[in-house]
Amino acid sequence: MRLGDLFRMSISSLFKRKVRTILTILGVVIGTISIVVMVSLGIGLKSAMLDEMSTFADLTKVQVQQNSFWGDSSSDKDKEEKRLDDALVEELSHLEHVEQVCPTVQTSALLKFGKYICYMDLTGMTNEEIARKNFELSRGTLPNSRDELQILMGNMVLAQFYSEKDYSMPYYEKGEALDVDLMQDSVYLILDQDAYYGYATNPDGSTIHAKKYPLNCVGMMAGGLDEFKNEYSWQAICNIDALKSALQKVYKGRVIPGQPVDKKGKPYKEFFYNNINVYVDDMNNVSEVQTVIQNMGYQCYAEGEWIQSSLRELNLIEVVLGGIGAVSLIVAAIGIANTMMMSIYERTKEIGVMKVLGCRIRDIQMMFLLEAGLIGFFGGVVGLGISYGASKLINTLVAGSDMGYSYISVIPFWLTLAGLVFSTLIGMMAGFFPSRRAMKLSPLAAIRNE
Repeated sequence: MRLGDLFRMSISSLFKRKVRTILTILGVVIGTISIVVMVSLGIGLKSAMLDEMSTFADLTKVQVQQNSFWGDSSSDKDKEEKRLDDALVEELSHLEHVEQVCPTVQTSALLKFGKYICYMDLTGMTNEEIARKNFELSRGTLPNSRDELQILMGNMVLAQFYSEKDYSMPYYEKGEALDVDLMQDSVYLILDQDAYYGYATNPDGSTIHAKKYPLNCVGMMAGGLDEFKNEYSWQAICNIDALKSALQKVYKGRVIPGQPVDKKGKPYKEFFYNNINVYVDDMNNVSEVQTVIQNMGYQCYAEGEWIQSSLRELNLIEVVLGGIGAVSLIVAAIGIANTMMMSIYERTKEIGVMKVLGCRIRDIQMMFLLEAGLIGFFGGVVGLGISYGASKLINTLVAGSDMGYSYISVIPFWLTLAGLVFSTLIGMMAGFFPSRRAMKLSPLAAIRNE
């Protein structure tokens, strides 16, 4: 008997018992909805958490930090070798799975506008890393000059201005930010704070006067004055080469704050970095690269390291949710088995006639397996359709709530395919033993039976 004939006979048999078939399919529908929606919640929660965390952290970044304290005057050879310099940048760039290596320099600076002043952190980055950060701008452009000190200002910096006379802060005391346009008004940048406050002196004891540079603010980060958009909302960003040149010019012949000194307290000719950011090609390779760098003798921290532990917990939750949903599908399988057993009792004579006419035993078994599989398949299709609707409804409710997520349910294509295959296989497995019973029926006893 051809497969097409078996398929038509199976469909015909199911339609003869519409109510029983529909009720059995309904069990599979409920089971499919349970397992798909439960697993989608686990996947969605994990995806939503990653999306949320990726706005504040780069999950493929490994930050290499200095082992010894900067400013240590020890001439120990090992400590000298462990400082973060251009040679290390070159070495790290050749490691497996490393896409990009970006050193950073951090310093503090002052902004001055009339009687108002603002203390802020200034971070120098490579142009490549600045572009990688995907800063959302409200005005202007990203700094890109390696020669000119162009500044990208964080959205919360303006709120930090205070009066030098009475230390009052307009934004926090009056609710209004200082009336100044950092991109247009005459605001000055001061890199040497010691000189500004009169603490810096020349070797002869004379006071060093602070140099004020007109602020060249080329862009403003998007966001309100009290809206923490990213880790740089409080800071200013510039090109690392431009910052190094500016610091070396301001502190000519003196120690640049944060830079190490030799045994005599003199600055090195070479410039050392605060940290080096190593970007890996995939989050799954972060741990491997981190281990290699640690074996090189450097301290390093991966922003995705603590997220991995959270992901392991979410994976466990996903498995538990899937297991709970699978119970419903197993219950549906019992219903399918019961339906197929009843069908065999009702069609005993039909089975006997088919055997007497020479129908192969394997074909009889295949017919019942097809019926059971079709029940699972149709139940899976309907269940998946309802699951998509339920997922959309859940996400709509979550987006309108104060949970902080825009979605928590995701049904990827593989889950759709797995749900359909699983429901069909469950149906066929449930129909296996009833089909075996049909195979073993005696033809003569089956024909006599009514």
